[in-house]
Amino acid sequence: QAQPVESGGGLVQPGGSLRLSCAASGLALGYYTIGWFRQAPGKEREAVACIRTKDGSTTYTYSVKGRFTISRDVANDTVYLEMNSLKPEDSAVYYCAIARVTWLSLAAAEYSNWGQGTQVTVSS
Repeated sequence: QAQPVESGGGLVQPGGSLRLSCAASGLALGYYTIGWFRQAPGKEREAVACIRTKDGSTTYTYSVKGRFTISRDVANDTVYLEMNSLKPEDSAVYYCAIARVTWLSLAAAEYSNWGQGTQVTVSS
């Protein structure tokens, strides 16, 4: 149940790409679901994607399908979020979280360990 640590955020222009990393120790020792969430100023927290460490199955929120890809490297205790074709509305603080469940879930209440977040700003 180590706290995940996000990295890779930054400022990019619309249409650009960014790759976020989530370091979460102990993934090789059990099966969990890892999620990416985001929250923009004035908006509620929104689930982005999640991945099941057991088999790599994934699910995405509709707005990022075809643009974002979540993946995991269990051996290195890392989950990635590759973001392409970024839009200004993608700007937010992105959080990585760990759910101690074995099913896919985009419900924030399922997640018990949260990172501090990494800022993504898409602007020209």
